[in-house]
Amino acid sequence: MDQQLNQSTPASGAISRRGVLRAATVSAAAVGTAGLLASPAAAAPAGQAQGRRRVPVDRISIQLYTLRDQLAADLPGTLDALRRIGYRRVEHAGFVGRTAAQFRAALDEAGLRSTSGHTGIPQPFDAATWEQALADANVVGCKKIVHPYFGRDASGQAIRDPNVYRALARDLNKAGRLAERAGLDFGYHNHQLEFVPLTDGSTGFEILTGQTDPRLVHFELDLYWTWRGAHDPVDVIRANRGRIRQVHVKDLDVEGGFADLGDGVIDFGRIFANEREAGIEEYIVERDDAGTTPRSPADALDTARVGFDYLASLRY
Repeated sequence: MDQQLNQSTPASGAISRRGVLRAATVSAAAVGTAGLLASPAAAAPAGQAQGRRRVPVDRISIQLYTLRDQLAADLPGTLDALRRIGYRRVEHAGFVGRTAAQFRAALDEAGLRSTSGHTGIPQPFDAATWEQALADANVVGCKKIVHPYFGRDASGQAIRDPNVYRALARDLNKAGRLAERAGLDFGYHNHQLEFVPLTDGSTGFEILTGQTDPRLVHFELDLYWTWRGAHDPVDVIRANRGRIRQVHVKDLDVEGGFADLGDGVIDFGRIFANEREAGIEEYIVERDDAGTTPRSPADALDTARVGFDYLASLRY
């Protein structure tokens, strides 16, 4: 999910893996590299067996930010459409103007569960405010609660001060401890900003993974934004075994923008082959621009359908 970042569109053209990573460091596009990124032509068609493993259908979810305009216009109808597509679980991004109890009732009516939700921790950290957010998460029925966004300073620039990330890590540990007491797993969702080099040569992602307690904080790895941050998700998984319990599955087009699953250049099968090492428990479909101009709100439901079908038929 990304409500604040603007897309940059680089020049097109094939580039090497080194070029992919260097370009992505400055938020340019990662464009096809054999064995790392796969173009639609190189990837196996949906449903074509390429291995014996598959994404468990009951672990496929969708981030409701993808459908924000549709939900605002017709909450019950949109939730019902997701259920008919095949989804059984969703990840919320707020309650669409309802109370937690009203939102839960709408989910129940549609036969859906919000197993996860995006809720930012208070900054500066306030335990009472966070405990109310945890109470709402339990009303909705969540098992996980995830901090969705960080990385820009007050002027809108990428944070470069490592001390800011160290302070955030301390707050994440506090939030995770309270979440544990409330019976919830607490996670952190990345964008590309966490991979920007800091003034001491480290990255925010390195600080957050290194200075948060693995028992209290897991990571929801956004595969698109990880590539845009010049990092191979497989490398991130191998460096953080057991901590990548959720993934946001969104595709990257050849110009660095968003694409429906299977229409872009990311080789998801290669990433998911490391699912046990990662500890993945949920595969969450998302497309940040699914209902915004030039696309229509109704296009978000197409994204949801394509995403579910892609994950349900993928073999790796």
